[in-house]
Amino acid sequence: MNVRDSEHMIAELNEKEPYELTETLSEADLIIINTCSVREKPVAKLFSEIGVFKKHRKEGAKIGVAGCTASHLGKEIIKRAPVVDFVLGARNVSKINEVVNSKHAVEVSTDFDESTYAFGEYRSNPFKAMVNISIGCDKSCTFCIVPATRGDEISIPSELIMQEITKAVKTGAKEVMLLGQNVNNYGRRFGSSDEKCDFTQLLQKISTIEGLERIRFTSPHPLHMDNAFIEEFASNPKVCKQIHVPLQSGSTSLLQAMKRGYSKENFINRCAKIRALCPEATISTDVIVGFPGESDEDFLDTMDVLETVRFEQMFSFKYSPRPHTEAAEYTNQIDATIAGERLTKLQARHTEILDEVMDAQMGRVHKVYFDELKPNGRVSGRSDDGKLFFVEGSEELLGKILEVKVTKTSRGALDGVLL
Repeated sequence: MNVRDSEHMIAELNEKEPYELTETLSEADLIIINTCSVREKPVAKLFSEIGVFKKHRKEGAKIGVAGCTASHLGKEIIKRAPVVDFVLGARNVSKINEVVNSKHAVEVSTDFDESTYAFGEYRSNPFKAMVNISIGCDKSCTFCIVPATRGDEISIPSELIMQEITKAVKTGAKEVMLLGQNVNNYGRRFGSSDEKCDFTQLLQKISTIEGLERIRFTSPHPLHMDNAFIEEFASNPKVCKQIHVPLQSGSTSLLQAMKRGYSKENFINRCAKIRALCPEATISTDVIVGFPGESDEDFLDTMDVLETVRFEQMFSFKYSPRPHTEAAEYTNQIDATIAGERLTKLQARHTEILDEVMDAQMGRVHKVYFDELKPNGRVSGRSDDGKLFFVEGSEELLGKILEVKVTKTSRGALDGVLL
């Protein structure tokens, strides 16, 4: 979502002045650090980066801090780093032109409703579009700071979503990525509309857009994966067969402590339903190890879910206490060494599974949508199930969906030849 927020800021700035992006720090007139605060390290990194930019920026260049860290630190950022010219929260992206010329402006309200704001048009990749379908988050996960930085969840009216995607398709995009903290909770609340539309119905609407060939989305919540949603995912030919199902822990007791709303058995049931209706689907997940109170038995439950589901991709981390979260106050914190050992074991087993999954791709044929030029005469794209491909080629492949046979495998990507 931060990437799309950055695109929105660029679009809004370009409505007022003709900014252009630069890779050279010394050329920049405006430096915006768009931050994440899900884990601890990005927060510490922010002030380090501010110091670097202060030292190497050209005279008169402005520095702004945006995103989730901006939301939760607010004025504290300017107190600690007066060189920062403005602070813009994750729920206030549309106000970029208001703050950019107002010294030490701070706009971080999490009550501000941008759900019906029509942002200007800017995409970093013309062949695919990222589109927000909601803002904020209504969940109360005890480890997560996002609700405190992005506010209550509000769905964006489906008409605006359809308009944005249609516009992107007309300018070359064949694929859309739908974005939200919990996309399949779409329709729970609209800001200024009495519309009745859930996520399954939204997918059906979007599928009618002529010229749109692929629909992706991230991230759904296991709690809202009802049968209708999974059946639509499996049967709709435009919906890519790649789905992120965040586990967090395989222990039902820890899931309760995390306030996730589902059990180990519920989670496995939903993944089994996906595998049964859509055997070709890839399932990715998030896992936290070392959450407060995690016992050896709890960790073994997580390992058991890994063995049962065999995730094709896994993002795993040691728990880190975040401000404004309930779990940060828990007294049964886990020793960092123990958490580290568990993480190593989890990742090692997943690496073995991933090697098996990717090695089995040798010789298989996938339809790949090419969207990015790479060095040394190569082009990259993704298959319907989300696998990253590289082939030899040039710009004439961009924007095309072509059959590719796998000739080389690795954990992160596949090499192939066009058929």
